[in-house]
Amino acid sequence: MGEGIRTDVPVFENQWQDLHRHAVEATKKAYAPYSDYPVGVAGLTQSGRILTGANIENASYGLTLCAECTLICQAIMLEADPLIAVVIVNASGEFITPCGRCRQLLIEHTGPRLQLTTAEGLTTLGQLLPQAFGPKNLAT
Repeated sequence: MGEGIRTDVPVFENQWQDLHRHAVEATKKAYAPYSDYPVGVAGLTQSGRILTGANIENASYGLTLCAECTLICQAIMLEADPLIAVVIVNASGEFITPCGRCRQLLIEHTGPRLQLTTAEGLTTLGQLLPQAFGPKNLAT
């Protein structure tokens, strides 16, 4: 998925606002009875489609799925165009940054050019996860 990301597809302010709104809505579908910390994510595909995800917790904490996991699963299952932008929020609508596991998941399925918002502003996944390990590292 990640290799085909185009860098010439701009993400406009109104699209960032739509992503934020969809991510906040996604928090309402989260299953977070253990942490009481719903997380929602919305991703914009190259063709302009918006996909969402939410965290799904499990009593066996290690089996919990972060919101980004459910987003990537949806993108793969729907055979969606590559994701070019992502917004991740908590239930208050505040921007949050993906955990290390999710950075690794996102880098493999989107690539380092993925744009995302953080509390500090707009960044790329490559800036959050420099020198990432990926499939190319397994080739040898």
